[in-house]
Amino acid sequence: MANGDASVPGYRGLRGQILLEVKKSQPVTAKQLSSVFGVSANAIRRHLKELELAGLVRFGREQHGLGAPAFAYRLTDEGEALFPNGYRDALTELLEQVAERDGRGAVVRLFEERYAQLTRKLQSELAVAPHERRLEVVARIMTEAGYMADWSETGGAFRFAEHNCALRAVVQRFPEVCAAEEQFLKDVLGAEVERQAHIVSGCNACEYAISFGAASPVVVLTPRKTAAPDQRQP
Repeated sequence: MANGDASVPGYRGLRGQILLEVKKSQPVTAKQLSSVFGVSANAIRRHLKELELAGLVRFGREQHGLGAPAFAYRLTDEGEALFPNGYRDALTELLEQVAERDGRGAVVRLFEERYAQLTRKLQSELAVAPHERRLEVVARIMTEAGYMADWSETGGAFRFAEHNCALRAVVQRFPEVCAAEEQFLKDVLGAEVERQAHIVSGCNACEYAISFGAASPVVVLTPRKTAAPDQRQP
């Protein structure tokens, strides 16, 4: 499994790791966190209490499986704000102006072209790379962009997940751009990609099932040609 080196501004050590794990796994119990980090549940609860006093986490009874409800933790709005949001307000305002002038399709095309540029940048590196290397590189790049991405493999089945939406406000206004991201993953991984969970639908992560075929070539993209300027004299 490959994970990006995500961090939480202002929080280091175990407390920062707890915030990351709550972000990825919420709702999560102190017992579950204890198992993840190999420390006592009481030690975890002390850290969670400090994070609660800081207004970053909250807890309540949550249903887990078939058992009785248990106390579990989630991030508050203040806790969510610790994670990258991709210059939310300024970018959303700018895209609203693009949509008003040129239509919503123009916004989607901006993202499609950005992802196409990224695919072209990576295609020489990943064209003959094994599946795991492709997933590792894409997870790293998406993590650097604020998505807290990782991947895993179980019995030949691959999963790619993004635990933070760096463009959440944009996606809520323009959900069409998520299709551009899904197409990017198909192109850059050379795989079939199926989204199985979506943050803007209330899930904890955007999760994709990845299926590599026998050849699984990375899609080779060429720059889009622009029309030649009109040379006619006025």
